Amino acid sequence: MSDMTEAPRLDADTRADGGFGGNMRLLADIPVRMSVEVGSTQLRLAEIMQLGEGSVVQLDRQADELLDIMVNGTLVARGEVVTVNGRYGVRIVEIASAEARLAGIERRA
Repeated sequence: MSDMTEAPRLDADTRADGGFGGNMRLLADIPVRMSVEVGSTQLRLAEIMQLGEGSVVQLDRQADELLDIMVNGTLVARGEVVTVNGRYGVRIVEIASAEARLAGIERRA
C-alpha cells in the first residue's frame, strides 16, 4: 500500500464540457457501481456457520497480485490498493482487454 495524498484526483469536471464531448454527455450521468475484488473462495455453509471473531478465510489470490476493478460486475481494469488522506483507494495499473470485458458481459446474460 502506498500513500497517494499528493496524487491528482480523477475528476471529469476539469474540462468545460465535464470531460466528455458530443453525445457521450448523454451517457455520462448514468450511475454505475464500481467495486474492487480482493479475492474469493468457496465454502460450505457449515464452514461459514463455524466462523467467528478472529477467524481467517484464505482467498484464492496471492498478496502481491493486482486486484480486479469491476464496473457493474464486469472486469474493466486491475489495480493496487493505495491510501488517500487516510481512506482506501485503488491505483489503476492496467485496463482489461476488450475480450475480458465482453466475457464478463456474456457470463451474466
